[in-house]
Amino acid sequence: MPPTAPDDHAVALHLDKLLAHPGMTLTELSARVGVSLVKLSILKNGHARTIRFSTLTRLCPALDCQPGDLLSHNSTGS
Repeated sequence: MPPTAPDDHAVALHLDKLLAHPGMTLTELSARVGVSLVKLSILKNGHARTIRFSTLTRLCPALDCQPGDLLSHNSTGS
């Protein structure tokens, strides 16, 4: 069985939705949490393969959310 493609995962990050509520830009979030704009863009666009706990620890207070608000698992039923 061939390995799964890197972008073929069932975990989604909802950074775009959480940014929309307070009307915050990625640039502003980057400045607040000390995570590069490039890294946040990769997360926002669903191209990240990993996320560090330290990044989650910084994002949650800045977005006034819990890790479960940022992440969800989309089961395919397989």
